[in-house]
Amino acid sequence: MSPFTGSAARTPDWRHLRVDLEDGVATVTLARPAKLNALTFGAYADLRDFLAELSRERSVRALVLAGEGRGFCSGGDVDEIIGATLAMDTAQLLDFNRMTGQVVRAVRECPFPVIAAVHGVAAGAGAVLALAADFRVADPTARFAFLFTRVGLSGGDMGAAYLLPRVVGLGHATRLLMLGEPVRAPEAERIGLISELTEEGRADEAAQALARRLAGGPALAYAQTKALLTAELDMPLAASVELDASTQALLMNGQDYAEFHTAFKEKRPPKWNGR
Repeated sequence: MSPFTGSAARTPDWRHLRVDLEDGVATVTLARPAKLNALTFGAYADLRDFLAELSRERSVRALVLAGEGRGFCSGGDVDEIIGATLAMDTAQLLDFNRMTGQVVRAVRECPFPVIAAVHGVAAGAGAVLALAADFRVADPTARFAFLFTRVGLSGGDMGAAYLLPRVVGLGHATRLLMLGEPVRAPEAERIGLISELTEEGRADEAAQALARRLAGGPALAYAQTKALLTAELDMPLAASVELDASTQALLMNGQDYAEFHTAFKEKRPPKWNGR
């Protein structure tokens, strides 16, 4: 995402998200606890646009995606989305489905790490949002369910058929996307769907701690690592090592690389500036 902007000003308020910014960490909370944070058209659009703004600004070094109340996110709102889509024509449906995919792309392509703090249910689109994050920090109450086939749709929604096999392997991904059965925290950790399993009620705290750690680190190195992880998923080895070489050559000209050497010689921690 290019940092150059046109005439549009930064959005001061987000109607469908609760946003907190502090010390380089953005926390985005899905805040419809009475509906288990079910997503609406507005929530999808706000997530897409908010991530685009942060990516251009380059002021945030890590982002935590969390859910208020008893769970992370129960997916698309049955009445406000599923009911509404039944009245849409094909062009409108394509616009909607492209928008949900744009949210996942924004999570994967933003130049900072994204951490999903998961407790309770992460279902449907909520499961895919967590899947798209770079880290999934979850407590023992977490359960993931890719429910799309259970409502008569393809399990390959929002990039799930691309991302999930790359996280848990084709066999587990086939089972999860075909059957739509919930995966509870112990199994999710075993198959690699959870990055860190915390004590009950501590997922948000652990996610914030990880975000602060990342925010205090070499931001440009993290951004390039994330970009390479995404880009090289479909590359042959020869193209991957060439891209790695070009990236490292650029970073070796950066201030952070020189700062590490200076700090090492002076026997002090590096002072990273993300350049």
